[in-house]
Formats: sequence, structure tokens, C-alpha cells
Amino acid sequence: MTNFRRAALLAALIASVVVGPAPWRVPAVAAAEPAKPAISKEASAALAQMGASLEAKAFSFQARTIRAYSAPNKQLLHILHVFKVTVRRPDRLLVDVAGDDGTRKVMYDGSTLVLALGDGKRYASIPVPNTIQGMLQVAVGHFGVDFPLADFLTDAPAKSFLTGVTAGREVDTVTIDGVPCRHLVFSQPPGIELELWLEKNEQSLPRRLIVTYRTLPGEPNFIAEMSDWNFTIHPPDADFAFQPPEGAVQVEPTPAMAAKGMGGNQ
Repeated sequence: MTNFRRAALLAALIASVVVGPAPWRVPAVAAAEPAKPAISKEASAALAQMGASLEAKAFSFQARTIRAYSAPNKQLLHILHVFKVTVRRPDRLLVDVAGDDGTRKVMYDGSTLVLALGDGKRYASIPVPNTIQGMLQVAVGHFGVDFPLADFLTDAPAKSFLTGVTAGREVDTVTIDGVPCRHLVFSQPPGIELELWLEKNEQSLPRRLIVTYRTLPGEPNFIAEMSDWNFTIHPPDADFAFQPPEGAVQVEPTPAMAAKGMGGNQ
């Protein structure tokens, strides 16, 4: 299972392609005999329920995110985005993004990934595989950028989330927007902590995610609040097909453009 957080953050650390830490994870140092992850029964069961729900044929949700990033003078700053995500498995994805740095749209129609900025007058496209997970792998590998909530969109969300994790447990139960939620905490070497809040019911849907990077300057984090989950949608193919507006210009895809398109910061 590809660890998307790992791939993007490693690329950012090596190449400084994306300003600010990516919420996909750094790989742990290889050991001769990797220890079996110490995940509690309660945490494992909640994640399994979450994975089953997110393997649904089609669904949509909204996420409000705050990401920390380093300014040129190394000062730690924050940028906010609102994502509206529509998924139709196995090969359709639509992401509308509005944030402090403008608006953009990500559209995947099963063969092409399009990143359109603002009103769509500037856009880039690349050929990609015919699955959402394959598309995400190409996007990360091609640009070295991240899509913050990728683990929840993969073929096996629970397994993807746990990739690289060495320990996990349930802390307590809290209420988010009137819904009881399990507060779970996970660790991944070196120095990455993940907190995940899942609804305390059969669906076990994600409601909040915080990723903290203890080994990076300033210990920055990524925060996402998820809501408006809808599993009754039936989006047609047309919803995922990009139609360039009159006068639109296709440009060469760059890491900076991809970072903006996928909720990063450049």
C-alpha cells in the first residue's frame, strides 16, 4: 500500500518543492525485523468500520483545513482551505477548493487529471491511470505535492491510513457538532503524531484529523474538520469532465500549480 503522506513529505524535504509540511508521512528508518504495530482493539475496530464506509461506490463530503508552512524568513504561518470532494469509485474524483490563496478545481475523469485555477482560464492536465488510487500515486510522484485527505480516498482507506503507523489507541469520547466521536491517537516514526476523530457509530466517519510533525522546525501541523458526508449521491460522468471556457489557455503543469490545485501552498 502506498503511503501518500510519506511520499509527498519526503519529496518536499528533499527538493523543497512545496512550502510547508505535507500531511503525508515520512518513512520510518528501516529495521531488520519490523515490529508488529501496537494498535489497540478499539482503534483497529473503529478504523475497520471507517474503511468499510469509505469503500462505498460514491460519496461526497466537505473539509475545512488549516495548514502550517514556513515563510522565507522561517516564520511559521498558516493557510486555510475549504474542500468540497465528490468521489465515484473506481475512477472519478472532483475537488472544489476555496482558500486564502484563491479558488481552483481538480477534476479526474478516469484517464486525465485536470488542475484549473480560478475561473478555469488557466489549466493543466496530465494522463493518469484509471483508478483514483493510481491517479493519486502519479500526482504525488509527478509533482511531489500532496492531497491532504488522500488516505480516505484510496482503495483501502483503513489500511492506507495505518501505513507506517507503529502504535495507536483510543483516548476518549468527545462530541463534535452534536455527534459522539472516538478520539484516536497514532504514532509514526520519526516524530509524526496523528489524531483522528471518528463518529462513534456503525459508519465511523472521519470528523477531524490533526497531523503534527515533532521533528520539523516549529513542530507544524495540519488540521482538517470534515462534515456533510453524503452517501446517496449518483454523480454523472459530466460532473467530472472539464470543459475549458472560451479563451482558456492550457499551460504546462508545474509543482507550484499542482500545489495550489491540491490544497498545498507554494
